[in-house]
Amino acid sequence: MDCSIRIQNPLSTTTITSALFSNKKSANFRVFTVRCSKILSSDGAPSGLVERPWKVADARLVLEDGSIWKAKSFGASGTQVGEVVFNTSLTGYQEILTDPSYAGQFVLMTNPHIGNTGVNFGDEESMQCFLAGLVIRSLSISTSNWRCKETLDEYLAKRNIMGIYDVDTRAITRRLRQDGSLIGVLSTENSKTDEELLEMSRTWDIVGVDLISGVSCKSPYEWVDRTASDWDFNDNGRNKETFNVVAYDFGIKHNILRRLASYGCKITVVPSTWPASETLKMKPDGVLFSNGPGDPSAVPYAVEAVKELIGKIPVFGICMGHQLLGQALGGKTFKMKFGHHGGNHPVRNLRNGCVEISAQNHNYAVDPESLPEGVEVTHVNLNDGSCAGLASSKMKLMSLQYHPEASPGPHDSDPVFGEFIQLMKQEKVKA
Repeated sequence: MDCSIRIQNPLSTTTITSALFSNKKSANFRVFTVRCSKILSSDGAPSGLVERPWKVADARLVLEDGSIWKAKSFGASGTQVGEVVFNTSLTGYQEILTDPSYAGQFVLMTNPHIGNTGVNFGDEESMQCFLAGLVIRSLSISTSNWRCKETLDEYLAKRNIMGIYDVDTRAITRRLRQDGSLIGVLSTENSKTDEELLEMSRTWDIVGVDLISGVSCKSPYEWVDRTASDWDFNDNGRNKETFNVVAYDFGIKHNILRRLASYGCKITVVPSTWPASETLKMKPDGVLFSNGPGDPSAVPYAVEAVKELIGKIPVFGICMGHQLLGQALGGKTFKMKFGHHGGNHPVRNLRNGCVEISAQNHNYAVDPESLPEGVEVTHVNLNDGSCAGLASSKMKLMSLQYHPEASPGPHDSDPVFGEFIQLMKQEKVKA
């Protein structure tokens, strides 16, 4: 092979001439020339690597079981610890991001493609993002929706929420289903070693922590917004009578309030620490105990308030409110293996035999065997048989473990708001 090399400044050009298939007995030669160039600095040294047109892995998710998952970051940067849970919803990632019930948790979306519709301010379920971080398989490089105001990356960065993508979400989900929810640490900081992050995951715990006080409002306020006419549904036969409702904010979602208002309720939202005596002075027609994050056993003050109101006034509990009702009745709650998170959970209504596809988000459940006589289990989760609803006509109460407002999710359970109206109406007639 015959090669010649010429160096020029600032470009280096290498010219290589080669004869292939050279055969001393043959006069036929095949000749080609290759020129290679690279940028040099003024002193002749290479000027450095050219920036790659694609993002490289710059984040780690370290789980308490010792597994380390390399990923690419978006949104905010830094280091954050939380409980990793998976959500099986196909749509509604923005509602999930702003659901206060996810406080202290990393939400892993099992649907692989996230971010394609961007974000808009009309779909928010609270005034801020409370989750610890978002874990997804594929981050959309473009947005396509007429309501879009900004990209998911921009939205999370402004709210200081970390996100990672290009990680094997299916493998992590299988691990969570097998081992249960795991504590993890998400980090973009190269200064922290894997061992340091692992130690953080093994020394942090979410059990027994009062997460409600961090997401609840600080003072009472009136809520008047209804579901917008463009999005309203199931409006046939609604009662036109107005009912005054006090809603305890344990992390309440905006669409729960909108649905109540659409059914004719005038709502006063109060903090999680609001005394039951003050609620009774307001003389409401009913009380709503909302959804919220974390362990119901970590908020005994909320259990006491619920206990003082049971039997005196119609009450309706949703998600955390359902669990607090269970404890106030003398029952027990327990932490589930990996909880229920998603918009496709089948629930059987034991009163009419119908099956509802529900939206759920909880890591704790009520043990039905621990409940006293006179309390009826009205709904059962068909995936695992767990208690999904309670009622007692004598004590004027009803509750659901899941989200009847379903944002995001199906609307199968929306009529339960009408049942709450009927419960209050019956009590009004008696009075």
